[in-house]
Amino acid sequence: MDDAEQTLVRIFNELGWREAAEIAAIVIVAWALTTAVQRGLPWLTERFHRAKRHRILPFVPVLKMVILVGALAITLSIVIRPTVENMVTILGASAIAIGFAFRDYLSGVVAGVVAVFERPHRPGDWVRIGDAYGEVTKEGLRGLEMVTPDDTRVLIPHSKLWDTAIYNANAGSRELMCVVRFFVDPRHDAAAVRSALYDAALTSPYVQLELPITVVLWEEPWGTHYRVKAYPVDARQQFQFISDVTVRGKAALAALGVAPAVPSVSVATAEPLP
Repeated sequence: MDDAEQTLVRIFNELGWREAAEIAAIVIVAWALTTAVQRGLPWLTERFHRAKRHRILPFVPVLKMVILVGALAITLSIVIRPTVENMVTILGASAIAIGFAFRDYLSGVVAGVVAVFERPHRPGDWVRIGDAYGEVTKEGLRGLEMVTPDDTRVLIPHSKLWDTAIYNANAGSRELMCVVRFFVDPRHDAAAVRSALYDAALTSPYVQLELPITVVLWEEPWGTHYRVKAYPVDARQQFQFISDVTVRGKAALAALGVAPAVPSVSVATAEPLP
């Protein structure tokens, strides 16, 4: 037996049908557990109060990571003789081989691990990354998945987050501020308009009354710009809330005889982020 064969015998255990069955069982159990965590917890939290949902969903990627690391550790203990020298040899060689073969993938995995601890986003958060805005529904090792308001699923690799700004509208909280904009002719009673827009938000069936409603305004060269800031009962109701306040606000302005402004540039009427 040459030196290479002796090294392999020294490092690896002899594998038979029993060991192969154990490894297969570990893989199946790990897959079942990760699937249960990935699908079961979000399904279960839908039955809970919205506040509890945002507390539980952040644990999904953490539990998946624990399951995968545990399965890998158990598998290595079956395949490799558990000595310090053997572990250092195998891990060193594996790190070099995997590093060259999966550089981009590992960059995403490392970014995902960093995201687990820094928490720039978590399942249940409404985030804007690049041109995509939606609710984070899944966090994997390679990337996160979000669903846009148009019900489009977007997969964003974690590696993109190294140099991309992340705008988080609720940051793990159930409260998400919505901003509704109104542009009116400057010749009006500002106090009356401000009060009417406040009432438009206050009477919406989607508004969360425990949180403040704010109406701010300032003058533009083409008219007066009003911003109504308030919180819907649930973050998923943000677009219904914005639409409802917009309809109520337009009706209130029409009742006061306030004419809309004619902006010199194209502007948006509402935005979900503060």
